[in-house]
Amino acid sequence: MSEPGRGPFQECWRRFTANRFAVAALCLIVALFVLSLGASLLTPYDPDAIDAWHVLLPPSAAHFFGTDELGRDVFTRVIYGARVSLKVGFVAVGIAVAIGTVVGLISGYYGGWVDTLLMRLVDIMLCFPTFFLILAVIAMLEPSIWYIMVIIGLTGWMGVARLVRAEVLSLKSRDFVSAARVLGASDRRIIFRHILPNALSPVLVSATLGVAGAILTESALSFLGIGVQPPTPSWGNILTSGKDYIEFAWWLSLFPGLAILVTVLSYNLVGEGIRDALDPRKQR
Repeated sequence: MSEPGRGPFQECWRRFTANRFAVAALCLIVALFVLSLGASLLTPYDPDAIDAWHVLLPPSAAHFFGTDELGRDVFTRVIYGARVSLKVGFVAVGIAVAIGTVVGLISGYYGGWVDTLLMRLVDIMLCFPTFFLILAVIAMLEPSIWYIMVIIGLTGWMGVARLVRAEVLSLKSRDFVSAARVLGASDRRIIFRHILPNALSPVLVSATLGVAGAILTESALSFLGIGVQPPTPSWGNILTSGKDYIEFAWWLSLFPGLAILVTVLSYNLVGEGIRDALDPRKQR
């Protein structure tokens, strides 16, 4: 039960902050945002500047993460690469959530043949191995960060659609929806004014977890050479350049790999924290 005087948001925030791992992960995500936005103020180096006199230097006070095979500062490239990864994550998930939410709302609310048609479309999309579908599409197009964001978004909406549909099926028989229908509210008003706000909880959780998945996908594509193209820094293409020197320049693979690990783990922990905070069965 919620404590007297506390609104739903305050109660959810209390339950979220009770999860220490989720709070620590949220702090790491905020720190990553600050680092990426203030990259030009935090490092004196240009992420693309070649310095032949300082090639493959190990981590030091001058170069926290060492330098790469072209003398570029790895720390600078990692924090600039965070901009790319976060941009891909948020834009791709934004596209996926928008499509999935609309499809789920229409499918769950109208039911019948509309529901059958849309859910069979979801089933068809789920039959394709998503990563290989992305590989095939990008291979036919010019590698571009915008193509990557759009393609990841267009191939990642099915889970959101199913979650929203399930919520709508539960909500559309509630008394407040019946009352709105009796008062003459249009379907559009009922869907977007009454049902959608009450169906956003699973969408929020799915979006948080989806950012982690989009970052992993972008990193994998860049590692394979068909994602973000050099010299633009991305965690994936930094790893690609490091694999040829892993025997004696371990820092080229370690630090971007840790950045991917920590970021993806943080988003997953925050997503699980939000899920637990919004779950009424776990109120305490």
